[in-house]
Amino acid sequence: MNLNKAFIVGRVTATPELRRTASGSSVTTFSVATNRTWSDKGGARQEETEFHNVVAWGRQAEIATQFLTKGSLTLVEGRLQTRTWQDKNGANHKSTEIICERLQLGPKPQGGGGDRSGGAAKSAEIPQEEAKEEEIPIINLDDAAPMEEIPF
Repeated sequence: MNLNKAFIVGRVTATPELRRTASGSSVTTFSVATNRTWSDKGGARQEETEFHNVVAWGRQAEIATQFLTKGSLTLVEGRLQTRTWQDKNGANHKSTEIICERLQLGPKPQGGGGDRSGGAAKSAEIPQEEAKEEEIPIINLDDAAPMEEIPF
């Protein structure tokens, strides 16, 4: 059995830009930074940042460019793919990328309103209503219908 699956949760390092292929397909590339923390033998806290290149195609590319901005938290699920190419000097290069199969957006930034215009959020002008507490229903098992009366 073979499995090629990658899951990362991290922050976008730069706002993605939408491009189109010659055939008209939407594509975008962006980078996601993930952090790992651990304690070394001496008990000192260590941190390491890893940068992952992500490629999104089609509708996901459009969604990524519409909603992701630098610093946005995102979850990317996809597969690993390594590309090889030659530069204009003839040198060979390799790059491993995550081909996005599923993209989940993190929480909206505070005060940004989700738009990319940089303007003030209109929601700041509207007073927020008090949050209503949700009532949790109480189920009394003594009042349950007899098994014979359940229609399935």
